[in-house]
Amino acid sequence: MKTNAFIIFFVGLFMTTLTFAQDKDIVALAIEQDNLSTLVMAVKAADLVETLQSDGPFTVFAPTNEAFAALPEGTLESLLKPENKDKLAAVLTYHVVSGKVLSTDLSDGMEATTVEGSNAKVMLKGGEAMIEGAKVVAADVEASNGVVHVIDAVILPPSMTGTAQGEY
Repeated sequence: MKTNAFIIFFVGLFMTTLTFAQDKDIVALAIEQDNLSTLVMAVKAADLVETLQSDGPFTVFAPTNEAFAALPEGTLESLLKPENKDKLAAVLTYHVVSGKVLSTDLSDGMEATTVEGSNAKVMLKGGEAMIEGAKVVAADVEASNGVVHVIDAVILPPSMTGTAQGEY
């Protein structure tokens, strides 16, 4: 009897959390997640808050704080400088696709056109989804204006992949 009560409580809590998340836009959802605070800081620095709060729908591949910390030393600090705002915006919009793309919509080898303008390749292997080599660690977090997939790496647009550290 205790097991059934626990399961009902857990399912109820999960459904409440999902419903609560769906009432929030992508930015509000990210603000509530401690592991996305660096992304939120970068979105603010790039003046993309208003855009990501608009109707959308958008699909955001959201790098964790650890993903930003794994960038080469000085990269994030350089991108956050006011004079590099356009480059920061390019990096961040490379993580955004117009439309709502759920994990069930992904197929191996598909290419998604990002808001930045370049294509990002999706790979499915062993039950895991990856975008440009970044592993999706939490999928289908729905927001009122789209969906968020949390990823374990920062992905760079093709125009920046050959850029040497510190040249942002």
